[in-house]
Amino acid sequence: MPLRPIHSARPSRRDVLRLAGVGGLGLSLPNLLRLRADGPSGSAGFQHGPGFGQAKSCIVLFCWGGMSQLESWDPKPEAPVEVRGEYNAIDTATPGVQIGEYLPRLAQQTEKLAIVRSCTHRARDHRQAAYWTLTGVPPIQLDGVMVSNPVLPTRGDKPSLGAMVGYVRNGNAELAGAVTLPYLIAERGLVGGQNAGFLGVEHDPLVVRPKSGNPFPGVSPLSDAPDFASIDDALLQRMRGRRELLNGLVGGTLVHENGSTTWDHFHEYAVDMLSSPQVKRAFQLDDEPATVQDAYGPHIFGQSVLLARRLTEAGVPLVTVNCGAGDLNGGIGAIWDTHFIGFPQLKEHLMPPFDMAASALLADLADRGTLDETLVVLLTEFGRQPIINQFAGRDHQPDCYSVAFAGGGVRGGQVIGRSNRLASEVEESPVGPADLHATIFHALGIDPLTMLTRPNGETLPLSEGTPIALF
Repeated sequence: MPLRPIHSARPSRRDVLRLAGVGGLGLSLPNLLRLRADGPSGSAGFQHGPGFGQAKSCIVLFCWGGMSQLESWDPKPEAPVEVRGEYNAIDTATPGVQIGEYLPRLAQQTEKLAIVRSCTHRARDHRQAAYWTLTGVPPIQLDGVMVSNPVLPTRGDKPSLGAMVGYVRNGNAELAGAVTLPYLIAERGLVGGQNAGFLGVEHDPLVVRPKSGNPFPGVSPLSDAPDFASIDDALLQRMRGRRELLNGLVGGTLVHENGSTTWDHFHEYAVDMLSSPQVKRAFQLDDEPATVQDAYGPHIFGQSVLLARRLTEAGVPLVTVNCGAGDLNGGIGAIWDTHFIGFPQLKEHLMPPFDMAASALLADLADRGTLDETLVVLLTEFGRQPIINQFAGRDHQPDCYSVAFAGGGVRGGQVIGRSNRLASEVEESPVGPADLHATIFHALGIDPLTMLTRPNGETLPLSEGTPIALF
């Protein structure tokens, strides 16, 4: 079940123009491929601890909507029934460590996992929490409650984790510095923190989505992205001809919807990218043995995670998989925002495919001998409240939630931090979003104090956090 980049049908003439250089919703292919002539500057003072630089790439599985820590990484079997919920805790491969019963495959893989049970921040709104999680800095608008008129993404935003890693590492010159799949996340509009912000559109992650007909196709807004699956030799010839025609007509300059860009050799490189057999091969999931495809699962979770593995092997430094089927608008679809009748949703639609895909990824990387060089991060924007609400679900809670790491030099079989008996507050070793970012940068051999420069000359570090002692 191969995944396709955005656009399920053959590109129209308008699509061809866009692929050839006329920008769309935040990402144009030539800008994506623009080489980084001036790299970011580092900062003195960062101590390279154990595990620094062991990871060559990173796969982030982002459970959009807020995964419940009580049903996943931090169950409380001794808590009152109104807290512990309908599910049991199960033993894992790590003595003394239990996780939720609907993650049985991951329970067998905990010797590869470092579970962090003490994550915390102050953003109770999805948009705010996602921005903080994906950029490492709090949003400008932070009042602890849902925002009726949310601030939409702007080019003044802090770059996303993927954009920052891609900016520093650059990756394979034929591929993007970062990739997001299977779609962008949205809630009352496109959520901020997913693009390159002030670094510019040329550093935006490439967005790909599954072909139509895949279960839970998602309804979030689309971004400009090439449809490699429908690029054939005839279309490439037409694109080259269109490029020459446009170059003669406009005298070297094309205007985007969001400004102007120079018609230069990067446009030629964009066409070369679409011609690359390596680029096309990365998206051909049918090249994988049937046993591997089956292990990941015949669903959007599994096939997206399998594609993420192939993209990192092809040279993409960081791939983010948004593990939620659909956006939050209207509260429909298989998403982790389990306010309403949450337990059946977790049991039937969320936990099984996540457990299947994530555990298959860890086992697959280990079998291929690449787990030590691939950092895997199991992430969410916040957790859920311990008291089950009147709708048989759990509401938002950023005060205490859990994430997990594997590979990339991480020492598995350990639990970092501790929550209280209700998993409502952190009791030991609090970890904020900036610390999570610093840990990822550390594993990838990137100094978190590396400075980024805004267009106005202001500088700020990749992360002001402290790497977690996972290594």
